Amino acid sequence: MTDRPALHRRTLLGALATAGLTSVAGCSALRGGADQSTSGVSDDTARELAARFAPMLYFDEHESWFPTDPRRYTSERDGETVVDGFDAFDGYHARIAETGERAPDPTVFYNVVQYGDSPLVVVQYWLYSAFDQFTTNFHWHDWEVLHVFVDVGGGNGDDGTDSASDGDSASDGAIDPESAEPQLYVASSHSRKVPNNEFLDPDPERVPRILSELGSHSSTLSLNDSHDRFQRVPSGDTFADITNRALERLEDLAELPIAYGLPRDEGAVLPYVIPELDGKPIYEDDRLPSVSRDALVDESLTVRSFDALSSPPADLPKRATGVVFDHEARDSDADVAYTLVPTSEVESIADFVGTQLSFEFAVPQFAEDAIAGHITTTSAPWSQPRYENPAEDISEPIHRAALAERYDAIGDPPAVNTLFVQITEAVTTEEAPEDEGLTTQQSTTESVVLLESDPEAVPTFGGAAVLRDVPSGEHRLTVNGAGRAPHSEQVRVDDALVTGGVEGEIPLVARESATKLEVDADGADSDLSDLALEDDFAGRLYDAPVTGPDAVYVHSGGAYTVEVRDTDDEIGAFRVNPDPAAGSDTESDAPPSVRIDKPNTGKGSLASFLAAIAEETQSAVEAAGNQTEDGSGENGGQQSDGDGASNAVQGLAQALAAVAEAAQRAAERAEAGDRGQADASLETVASRLDRVAERLSEARSDLPGGLSRATERRLQQARRRTEQAHTAKKL
Repeated sequence: MTDRPALHRRTLLGALATAGLTSVAGCSALRGGADQSTSGVSDDTARELAARFAPMLYFDEHESWFPTDPRRYTSERDGETVVDGFDAFDGYHARIAETGERAPDPTVFYNVVQYGDSPLVVVQYWLYSAFDQFTTNFHWHDWEVLHVFVDVGGGNGDDGTDSASDGDSASDGAIDPESAEPQLYVASSHSRKVPNNEFLDPDPERVPRILSELGSHSSTLSLNDSHDRFQRVPSGDTFADITNRALERLEDLAELPIAYGLPRDEGAVLPYVIPELDGKPIYEDDRLPSVSRDALVDESLTVRSFDALSSPPADLPKRATGVVFDHEARDSDADVAYTLVPTSEVESIADFVGTQLSFEFAVPQFAEDAIAGHITTTSAPWSQPRYENPAEDISEPIHRAALAERYDAIGDPPAVNTLFVQITEAVTTEEAPEDEGLTTQQSTTESVVLLESDPEAVPTFGGAAVLRDVPSGEHRLTVNGAGRAPHSEQVRVDDALVTGGVEGEIPLVARESATKLEVDADGADSDLSDLALEDDFAGRLYDAPVTGPDAVYVHSGGAYTVEVRDTDDEIGAFRVNPDPAAGSDTESDAPPSVRIDKPNTGKGSLASFLAAIAEETQSAVEAAGNQTEDGSGENGGQQSDGDGASNAVQGLAQALAAVAEAAQRAAERAEAGDRGQADASLETVASRLDRVAERLSEARSDLPGGLSRATERRLQQARRRTEQAHTAKKL
């Protein structure tokens, strides 16, 4: 795998403090303005402009569904002309067999509109494919689009004025396609929720090039000298293929522009899944006699299902270019020459229909995980708002702002709710005792993210997911990844930028290392509002609202503090140490589980936690001391100053035992309703924790490094929980 830029939660926090991320999030300091209406241009002008900027198209070597003409597959239904999914999918592969061509009837449709009296004209290139197979989406039909915004008035108003605003309007008859200057390329991504791949002020002498993602046909720009490669960031003397804004990494000052891109071209592992229909692979359906397994994405890139793997796949092939398309009027070495056809010739098609296919998401729940099927659909381009107003598809606010400055026809960027998450991996760390501590690292495979209030799942890029235009309110965010346990949490969207997870980060766990932590909120003595999870070494890993029984998957090699908060803002804490040796349930292949049945809040809960974490650490210290004495420990039985080593370790164990005793006494007194005595015992706990710190300093050199660090972290945790217990109003 090649190195590629990655986000870090500290990066996100740093960017949140800047105005730049506000722009990335889709929010502008300016109020959103309305765009002027558009109209068509003459047929001759449209045809000449379309030919001038016609893109070259690069497809993956395993691609099966190339841009074609859907009119061959139309039928009549209820008095309307439609294209049925079965007819197009099967008919396309029958056409391959009939013609012997890998890409039969290569066609690109174009639509050209002009904004009012403005010199701003947009050439749209619409590409139709018979089927879409991707990790996050399966559906019949697929329409992708490239918008080319051009200035036909002899200038782009760089001085801040509209070049047509002085009364010298660019009428259709005055348009010279050869002198048109490209202003902005907008290449459609997977979903209207995902930032598009965009480039401001492209070189007018360079033909726009599109790299089409395998199976999904998501369009990525390729404008520099590497014709069939996507370059997200500048490198050496070459420029990036997109001008979307970036988040600045504080660690190495690299940048990650916020756009989907092309993960496999960036070294990402991206597995595909077989579409099913009525419980069996789609190619086994009797209504698709011309479709075989070979018609789908190659087996080398495909997994049966996300949950069929115990760990993420690591050996999927990288992207390689196969077939190249170019406009038939252009002299090039392309493999296929496509025909340009105005969309007016296919606007008679009322709809693109078919039995909808779904992708199943596992959703962690308290008792039994649920399966949420999300359904995607597609519609005719001419029924979409962006067909008449291409500016609706500009997802990068600084690009819209640039056009708004140049042209009165374009409104300022509106405020758009955006949800941002970074998906990482939770793994064990060598800093901790064995199976008692974690760290998070960059994800080795891409994941898929779904808001259950929205039918469209989105893929990550470099582990990041950006969902734009999210309605305000409560949402359930679910993340799935191949070979990983699922993640789900409640998020509230009520501002321009909202982050999921903890500080924007959501760590997933390999299924083979997962333990399901179940919290029975119905068993609590108060109404819970929030659930959080901390590992001794990785810190806070989960923090989300909770309204009833809930569950979260954790790494079995961690050592956790579970925190609950109730509607009165009282806190409870519980110690959880999963058994790494526990295997999956052999009957259901489900990961092992740990349950907290009575997640109570208040002094008693926190004091019980203090006793538990002190006893746990005391046992580990005593075991280390025994190993040192018999020569089997890290120090090989070497003792300094006579028996000083064993005395220091023994002193630490005794100090921890004293903390556990005082904490247990505080818990009992809180349970009995004696606030004064409970607080007195908690003061004793605080004093004895100071003694633990002293003893740890004395014993540090005689303890295994991991245990010494773990004890230090647990001491910090205990002090914080002691303070919370002391100030708790609830017993």
